[in-house]
Amino acid sequence: MTLKECYTAIEGDYNDVMSRLMTEKLVSKFVVKFLNDESYNQLVDFMKSENIEEAFRAAHTLKGVSQNLSFTKLYEPTHDVTEALRANDLAKAKEIMPKVDEAYLQTITAIKSLD
Repeated sequence: MTLKECYTAIEGDYNDVMSRLMTEKLVSKFVVKFLNDESYNQLVDFMKSENIEEAFRAAHTLKGVSQNLSFTKLYEPTHDVTEALRANDLAKAKEIMPKVDEAYLQTITAIKSLD
């Protein structure tokens, strides 16, 4: 799978990330590094333990990385979880988490399929 095909598979914005990072080599470097980012796993763990403060930090980090890499489908629910946690609304954040889980799995699966 090419980088552009990967962005199509994850419902991301290839043109946006290219306008910011300028080269496929640089975009690819950061996309592959995303596989080592622990913010999603931390978010899941802190949500389970109902640690709102730490879950917020993890969600905020994941949101930022998703936005910077133009992972649009992952960014949107992560943004919503971040805002729910910012408002100390754990119940709402838990309602949104399945969308984050789905988008995250879709994203890492596509990244692992890169040539």
